[in-house]
Amino acid sequence: MTTAFTFPGQGSQAPGMGKALADAFGAARDVFGEVDEALSQNLSKLMFEGPEGDLTLTENAQPALMAVSMAIVRVLEREGGFRLAERCSYVAGHSLGEYSALVAAGAFSLSDGARLLKARGQAMQRAVPVGVGAMAALLGAEIAQAEELCKLISAPGEIAAVANDNAPGQVVISGHKAAIDRAAEHVKALGIKRAMPLPVSAPFHSPLMKPAAEEMANVLERTTINTPSLPLIANVTVTPVIDPAAIRELLVEQVTGRVRWRETIAAMPGLGVTKVVEAGAGKVLTGMAKRITTDVEPVSLETPADIEAFLKSV
Repeated sequence: MTTAFTFPGQGSQAPGMGKALADAFGAARDVFGEVDEALSQNLSKLMFEGPEGDLTLTENAQPALMAVSMAIVRVLEREGGFRLAERCSYVAGHSLGEYSALVAAGAFSLSDGARLLKARGQAMQRAVPVGVGAMAALLGAEIAQAEELCKLISAPGEIAAVANDNAPGQVVISGHKAAIDRAAEHVKALGIKRAMPLPVSAPFHSPLMKPAAEEMANVLERTTINTPSLPLIANVTVTPVIDPAAIRELLVEQVTGRVRWRETIAAMPGLGVTKVVEAGAGKVLTGMAKRITTDVEPVSLETPADIEAFLKSV
């Protein structure tokens, strides 16, 4: 059985995240302590206790989600002797989850991963003034319908683009708020059930994020990227990559580029993958995997019980 590990993106955070892991495992406590130290911030207290509004801030949510994912990976390694480099074939992550995947595969140190995601969150927030951009989930939309909708609602000086191709019937668009607001007027004519505005503070994965991409290019240029122990299936190309220079370029490109998650999971069987494990807060990716293909077994690792059951099964 060939296994791939996947790592969730923004939206999976919630107060209390990681606390059960910290209570149960010293390896998890060590991860949270290392992230706190790297950021000179008591992020773990914010994760465990909230308030939710502060945790949801992009600059906090991104490193927090990575910390939970890495706590799970470290527990698997230290408590169960399960090393990803020996037991898996690929890693992949949804948006910021790519950084979690690369930390898990040893391309970044845990401290560098935390600092990069803090910088990424801040850069993405600075890129567009609050209220200028927006995102909406298109329910019941396939990718071709979403692309047609973006053409319809775009206007001179107002961008709309497909941001996330998550799963069949679940596509997210992003761009100028005026353009995204127009989506509701056109969805029915295109056979889309509805456009649901998302509670986000910036138009992620759209051309409006170009200033953030430029900031991340500078930050990544100053950060060591090691050759990962496992290939990363990249968000923007849906191809396995292991070369550090290529990884650096793709991480810059993914700030403005589309998250091709449906295609990523659909490609797994062709790569010989039969089990896809989601390591992190929530079970969003596991739900998506079930909708994308029946040719892989999806497994979610979030709680101590999940980890214990997984280690018994392998």
